Amino acid sequence: MLRSDARPDRMTYPFVLKSTAQLFLRRLAGELHCMIFKTGVELDSFVENSLINGFLAAGLLDKAKAAFDQMPEKNVVTWTTMVNGFSQNGDNEKALSVFSRMLEENVRPNDFTVVSALSACAKIGAVEAGLRIHKYIKDNRFRLNAAIGTALVDMYAKCGNIESASQVFSETKERDILTWSVMIWGWALHGRFQQAVQCSKQMLRSGIKPDEVVFLALLTACTHAGQVDLGLNIFDSMRLDYQIDPSMKHYSLIVDLLGRAGRLNEALKFIEEMPINPDLVIWGTLFCACRAHKNVEIAEFAVTKLLELEPKHPGSYVFLSNAYAAVGRWEDAERVRSSMQDKGVGKGPGWSHVEVDGQVHRFVAGDNAHHKDANEIHQKLEEIMSGARKQGYMPGTEWVLHNIEEEEKEDALGSHSEKLALAFALIQTSPKTAPIRIVKNLRICGDCHSLMKYASIMSQREIIVRDIKRFHHFKDGTCSCGDYW
Repeated sequence: MLRSDARPDRMTYPFVLKSTAQLFLRRLAGELHCMIFKTGVELDSFVENSLINGFLAAGLLDKAKAAFDQMPEKNVVTWTTMVNGFSQNGDNEKALSVFSRMLEENVRPNDFTVVSALSACAKIGAVEAGLRIHKYIKDNRFRLNAAIGTALVDMYAKCGNIESASQVFSETKERDILTWSVMIWGWALHGRFQQAVQCSKQMLRSGIKPDEVVFLALLTACTHAGQVDLGLNIFDSMRLDYQIDPSMKHYSLIVDLLGRAGRLNEALKFIEEMPINPDLVIWGTLFCACRAHKNVEIAEFAVTKLLELEPKHPGSYVFLSNAYAAVGRWEDAERVRSSMQDKGVGKGPGWSHVEVDGQVHRFVAGDNAHHKDANEIHQKLEEIMSGARKQGYMPGTEWVLHNIEEEEKEDALGSHSEKLALAFALIQTSPKTAPIRIVKNLRICGDCHSLMKYASIMSQREIIVRDIKRFHHFKDGTCSCGDYW
């Protein structure tokens, strides 16, 4: 078009911007932005919204914000695009900040804006922000339709408040299959097996047939409860009674179901008989079960398969190194770590975040020195660990997978991100009886799991940890998982 000397107008750019968004063309989106200004095209809301959407879809958050801030007038579509775009790009704190600014400027959100903001809360466990949005929904008489009801259920469930999720679910009269699946997922992730099964039966009585997502939730519930035989029956029912072809996620859950129960040979046989080729998740799931049950032989086989699929995936090397370290084969573990360094393969850090007074604070494992409250956090953590030792806590140094002195192992355990988040929350949160909610990007280790139990006794508070697999509710020295995780 440009080569033919035809001049683009205000109707041309939105369609081109939409294409760059769909194809994730970051550089082209930026060039189009410059071209719009050079050609003097009139920037109305149609062009500006398309420009912002293109930047967000391409992951150019700074450019999207700059274009947004330059707009003289912003309508609800513009605000919603920003809230949803930031959340979709993983910047959920910024998404909630934009939503708050929207309300401050007296722009009424629509249903999609509210759902996007609630989704941002769910992703980072920002329950205080979620509560404020729920209050806004009530105060401004939004209809509790399937979309808003589902988003509220999801937010409360993922923020660790499963009872509130259940209450909203009961109040939501317009339920679709997604509403049901989110509620069943919530029960499953909180280890409430009976409620998950009961909810699925209630769904069937209402005339809604389960889909593949509902079966994922039910299999998750069985996995966390150790209900192996029932889980296998549900898997068969999905295939035979409902003619739903299992996805890789369904197969992975069956491997997890068998592996957690120590039935490792059955899990391996199941993988070998799968009608589709297993992926990284399948072999990684088998490895985790092998590590828990200290079966190095099958663990080595699983890691071999992982490396065949993706030779430079850091998880494969970490898996194998951990397998050797778990049984004291330190030279083999060190050899694998050296291989990682030689090949330039890196491992991402573990992190945890906790919400205090409406603000989300992030902690990275082993990196607390730069926090403004570092000394106070360290002192509080020492106080927690000292008090726990008096009650019988013994640091689980077997979870430190390096061949170092015992004292050094204890120091390493003290730098885990969930411990740092816990200490900070105990210092900062008010009232001192409110539950502490921590979100973690990895699976909680056995030592942190043990310490959280003692901390719940000493602080007389419920501590809720959402890791990559499930929720752990620590209260009065016990965990909702029953130590089966």
